[in-house]
Amino acid sequence: MNNILYKSTRGLEKDIEASKAILKGLAEDGGLFVPETIPSFDIPLDDMINMTYQELAYEIMKLYFTDFTEEELKDCINKAYDSKFDTSEIAPLVKKDNVYYLELFHGSTIAFKDMALSILPHLMTTAAKKNNIENEIVILTATSGDTGKAALAGFADVKDTKIIVFYPKEGVSDIQERQMITQKGDNTFVIGIQGNFDDAQNGVKDILNDINLRKIMRDTGYQFSSANSINIGRLVPQIVYYVYAYAQLVKNGDIKIKDKINAVVPTGNFGNILAAYYAKQMGLPINRLICASNDNKVLFDFFKSGTYDKNRPFVLTSSPSMDILISSNLERLIYLLTDESSEKTKELMESLSKAGAYSIDPKMKEKVTDFYGQYSTEEETAHTIKKVFDTTDYLIDPHTAVGVSVYHKYVKETSDETKTVVASTASPYKFTRSVMLSLDEAYNEKTDFELIDIMHEKSNVAIPQAIEDIRHAEVLHKRVCDYTEMKDVVKDILKLV
Repeated sequence: MNNILYKSTRGLEKDIEASKAILKGLAEDGGLFVPETIPSFDIPLDDMINMTYQELAYEIMKLYFTDFTEEELKDCINKAYDSKFDTSEIAPLVKKDNVYYLELFHGSTIAFKDMALSILPHLMTTAAKKNNIENEIVILTATSGDTGKAALAGFADVKDTKIIVFYPKEGVSDIQERQMITQKGDNTFVIGIQGNFDDAQNGVKDILNDINLRKIMRDTGYQFSSANSINIGRLVPQIVYYVYAYAQLVKNGDIKIKDKINAVVPTGNFGNILAAYYAKQMGLPINRLICASNDNKVLFDFFKSGTYDKNRPFVLTSSPSMDILISSNLERLIYLLTDESSEKTKELMESLSKAGAYSIDPKMKEKVTDFYGQYSTEEETAHTIKKVFDTTDYLIDPHTAVGVSVYHKYVKETSDETKTVVASTASPYKFTRSVMLSLDEAYNEKTDFELIDIMHEKSNVAIPQAIEDIRHAEVLHKRVCDYTEMKDVVKDILKLV
């Protein structure tokens, strides 16, 4: 098996072992760590069909995290994918009306972020031991709603770590906010910011890139890392569930081995769909990667025109985890499209930073044919939730509905009948108000927790423990700051001032 090393998309760092890349999170030049080569599967697809999720996770992750021993990696996997998930399948595949929903919300915080953030703390603490790290690791995270809670749950009371989460105060659902601000754990800190997710994400990157602050941190026994999808330790575990979905389709007789499938991914920061792209590069028979956006359609415009332009109004939608204008993980795709030119990638990212936009050349644009981009309006998303429920009795959240809406546009445009998996990224219970108002606007008079009980009655789906836990939980995190004050807040928390 090849020893896979990592390098920065912007060229400064190379020959970095997986454990060090996971610990760093972000490269010192502001770039993202990518594998020097994307590995191919080293076992046939036929052998994957009867594997458990945990067994398959090992077969995928061992190809990327090559400086972890088999024992270390299996220990991380077994600790991550355990009874925290409410089904032994971990990521069930549910067929409704000729659409295959890959349910990625059966973890402890009922969103797809659990799939990677259940394992990241174990990867990180194992990596720290491997590298004889004695500093306390400070996890710094910006969230558009789901990453924050999943990261908090993963790192709460993990020895020798602290986790600081920033979220847009007015930009998450009531349930998402309550999940975060009731989080227990002496090492957890949650701060609402006056600003949007991009402000939070830019603030975190600015803190991580502050050379003077990094030195002060080292001198006081701390070091930063990130739980955002910029961390390669987040991206690689997400590859697993696309391979697992394919294996289930074969196992269930829906496709034959080597048949191609499409994957529809509701997309904000581009990490989830990038994982599907990596799976395709590894040898998974994927035909099209259907990138579904909401009214913040910066990715749709990019795939259509070849120009990425964040200079536009920021729209608050019913799918807040996708309310993003800077899709950080797109940098990893751009790097591949430039034939791995760190100079060109850096030039484009600097243009994004300074002018808020960049354009790829015709040669690069030719290489994005794997992707189809489209978007769903708020009205179309609400209509899709209602239509799917009325025709199948299956309730989906707004992010998943964006994916289904876009999928129907794709079929209408292309007449492509390829079997298609939709990444179902959150439980409808996480966005109760948006879902129930899509069914009937008369529900507007009800409180969120009344709507939870009504949703349970209508759908016959059990109320997740994650929701029951926050019904009467005490609010523990009340701090709010302007997005310009994030660095000062971190210094205050760590007593660096």
